[in-house]
Amino acid sequence: MKIETVNLLSQNIQQTKEFYTGVLGLESIGESVHEITFIIGYTQLNFRLTELINPNYHLAIDIPRNRLEEASAWLQKQTDLLPIKDGELFSRFEAWNAGSFYFYDNNGNLLELICRYDLDNRSEEEFTSSSLLYISEVGIVSRDVQATTKRLMVKYGLTYYAKQPPAENFVVFGNETGLIILVSDDRNWYPTTKKAEIFPLSIAIEMHGDPYQKFLIDIPADLI
Repeated sequence: MKIETVNLLSQNIQQTKEFYTGVLGLESIGESVHEITFIIGYTQLNFRLTELINPNYHLAIDIPRNRLEEASAWLQKQTDLLPIKDGELFSRFEAWNAGSFYFYDNNGNLLELICRYDLDNRSEEEFTSSSLLYISEVGIVSRDVQATTKRLMVKYGLTYYAKQPPAENFVVFGNETGLIILVSDDRNWYPTTKKAEIFPLSIAIEMHGDPYQKFLIDIPADLI
């Protein structure tokens, strides 16, 4: 599964441009006073201006499997990282065979850079913005995770991520290259004390297989 496009909301397009170009070093591939689009590998990340108060989301971006520490050193020069606990920056997910670290963007979105050690994407090049491979995770928040799970599986044919058994308030769909993280609105976004909230977003997904599929998940429409 590939996440081709992510459409989010922002209260300030100019500040969003400054963060994503200045801090992450991304290129803007289209912008106006109401909207801006960045490219991360094969994923397009789009922000549209809104009057909603503090819309915020969770995204993860894959990086080469051998560049976790170098990536953190690179990013710490630009912005603050979020400690997991007692000054520790790195999460280690044994079941997923992955490691990551977290930070906020200007909108309060919780961003994550993650290495998936089962993927063959080593790099011997210096870590730069071009080392950001693609968006690999998008968080969706629901008041009823079980009902939304059934709806997404029936409507889009999504399947559980093999490395993450489903729980009552936490379900993961997809595979190593694309994951939808479905959580309840009474859950904090790890590793913070910030509650997950429901805000409009849409995600263009490409699924390889027989038959080949491409579809758009639209929130909150797909929660109803």
